Amino acid sequence: MRYLFILLILNSFILLSHTKDSSHASAEWQIEAYGSAAPDFIGNYATIIGGNGEVLHEGSNGWTCQSGNNRPFPKMGWSSAHEAMPLCMDENAFKFMNGKQNEMTADGWAWMLHGDVGEDNSKPGVLNKKDSAPGQWIESGPHMMLMPKDPATIKNMSSDFTTGAPYVMMPNTPIAHLMIPLTGYYVYQPESNPKN
Repeated sequence: MRYLFILLILNSFILLSHTKDSSHASAEWQIEAYGSAAPDFIGNYATIIGGNGEVLHEGSNGWTCQSGNNRPFPKMGWSSAHEAMPLCMDENAFKFMNGKQNEMTADGWAWMLHGDVGEDNSKPGVLNKKDSAPGQWIESGPHMMLMPKDPATIKNMSSDFTTGAPYVMMPNTPIAHLMIPLTGYYVYQPESNPKN
């Protein structure tokens, strides 16, 4: 009976701790989820941008982490870090992602250790598998990205994401960039794994 009482007390504590402030729209959850898109030695010191564009944490290392999901920010926040698709970007990658490629001083780097929920690899803005070109849908696991200062440096690279090698996403578009798969990259789309 004593153990049942302790269990009930613990359960109540856990339920009480899941208040509005601990929702996935809270600053605390977003800082943890978005900052963990990169290794902690980067994410812990990065500026964190919230789902509504507000600065939740001012960083000190020149990196910025935020949700990369272009779908509308849900009222209660993203259901998981994977759904939020957070990315941590250095200053040049941040410029690239905000359409300021002409202000880049070098290639940009970004981490996405939670992967993404999928998009067409060949056409920007196609976020539903049914609307994607045949064979072009990819739901990525952990990866890094290189945002080129000079797009010509990746122009002749393959856009085939089924080999396990780095590949170009959005080839021949202004946002062409290099995807670098990490361990677990095919966890959400095992049929694209080169081992299968």
